[in-house]
Amino acid sequence: MAKGTLTRWERALERWQSALVSKALRHEPVELLDALRRECDDHAVVCSGTRVVVPNAYEVELDARVHEKLLRHGAGDVGQALTDALARHGEHRGYEWAGPLTVRVVPADRPAGDPYRVGSSPMPHVRADAFPAAG
Repeated sequence: MAKGTLTRWERALERWQSALVSKALRHEPVELLDALRRECDDHAVVCSGTRVVVPNAYEVELDARVHEKLLRHGAGDVGQALTDALARHGEHRGYEWAGPLTVRVVPADRPAGDPYRVGSSPMPHVRADAFPAAG
């Protein structure tokens, strides 16, 4: 299968993830996924012509009420769904993660009209150059 071509199973999984996130956030899930992708792309470090390293630890701060609603509705795996979507983005871009990829979803007091905030960092105890170059 050509790189970038999604199987029917992958498309179904992406639809499921989008539905899960949209139920939780009441906003278009694409907006949150785009914010995660942008965070990833904006912090990419070109190490060589074939190696681009990006942060591996992402945190999505959700309005505390939205976060509580997620937990009540059993949608505690939103972080994993977002991690999977971001992993596919990195694979399509040819990125190398600075360590094991994770997206944590945490509650926070957010001002009205500001439903979430996305941040990223490399894992503090993992150095990007500790991983062998992909190739």
